[in-house]
Amino acid sequence: MSIPTTPHKVAGVRRSSTTNDVEQTAPLWLRQTAGVAWRLIVVVAALALVFIAVSKVLLLFVAVFLALVFTAVLRPFVAWQSKLLPRGLATAIALLCGILVVTGLLTFVVYSIANQWTALSVQFTDGLQRIVTWLESGNLPFTVTNQQIAVWISSAESWLQDNAGQLAGQVAAGVSSAVEVFTCLALAIFCTVFFLARGSQIWTWFLNQLPARGRGNVDEAAGIGWYTFSGYTRGTMLIAATDSILAFIALEIIRVPLAAPLAVLVFIGAFIPLIGAPLAMVIAMVVALATLGPVQAAVVGLCIAGIGQFEGHILQPMVMGKQVSLHPVVVALTVTAGTLTAGILGAVISVPLVAVAWAIFSKMRTMDPPLDDGDDEADVVGPDDETAHGGVTAQA
Repeated sequence: MSIPTTPHKVAGVRRSSTTNDVEQTAPLWLRQTAGVAWRLIVVVAALALVFIAVSKVLLLFVAVFLALVFTAVLRPFVAWQSKLLPRGLATAIALLCGILVVTGLLTFVVYSIANQWTALSVQFTDGLQRIVTWLESGNLPFTVTNQQIAVWISSAESWLQDNAGQLAGQVAAGVSSAVEVFTCLALAIFCTVFFLARGSQIWTWFLNQLPARGRGNVDEAAGIGWYTFSGYTRGTMLIAATDSILAFIALEIIRVPLAAPLAVLVFIGAFIPLIGAPLAMVIAMVVALATLGPVQAAVVGLCIAGIGQFEGHILQPMVMGKQVSLHPVVVALTVTAGTLTAGILGAVISVPLVAVAWAIFSKMRTMDPPLDDGDDEADVVGPDDETAHGGVTAQA
């Protein structure tokens, strides 16, 4: 005698009385949306854990990042020397040349500022007085009087007196930060030595720690990432050098004081995509306005626009090529997100990290057939097709 069974009811699921199959009562669109949602939650949680871990060892992360940058810049030089010299000696010569170049630039900047400081202070005083006179003349929609300027200066002095203790604490923190900077640079140089001298052996050792079935994919992804990262780093160095040379020539022609230090500032600012070099040139505009007047400052502004156009339309496509193929909108959003997340450091490292991630994703993913352009009338789904298939279908 058979005993009738009753269906087991579970929220959103109904089990058949005769089979073990589960009948889904939730709509298909809801199940698909829920599947995508929990996967996105897992990805966001994993990224949050990565950010938290990096924030705990930020100095270590920055040191390794700088070591990779130094390695990408110096590796071609080391490889060229290795044809004639031992690898260790080639690495030592490359590092020594890099240190000499950086030290020479810093020495040149300090010497230029010290050499022109006396004349520059006089020019700044005269230039500021001309600006005040221009503001008082009434040529602008608004006017500024000497009394208002005196009130502003008095307010600034009061603020400094009230916040002297806090400023002293920030100076002490700055000293601590300087120690951290030197520690980070020392660690970066130490890692660079091994990356240049024994990079391939280190990578082979790492691959040997992985399961054999996954080594090929990891090696391929790392090769794509390194190709993109090294191309971006060397391209940025070349673009930064070109921007600084053009800025130096323009500032020298206009006779803006401290042209060489300002050009070095442009070189450093070029490592922040889109905004770094223009901000550095804005400082040059301020110097030109204070020392030479508004006409020369406007000319410097035109030079900023010209250099920006030359970089965006000629240098970037020619130097970067296909190694870093990110849309300008993506670059702008990435720089903004990096700045909001980690300040200047985030603005510097966000674009290369996104470029590497996108290059690996683009290479390793499996592409579906592209969508039709919709021009062929035969591919358009009509009312009869909807009736036959029970709805509109999207064909890839």
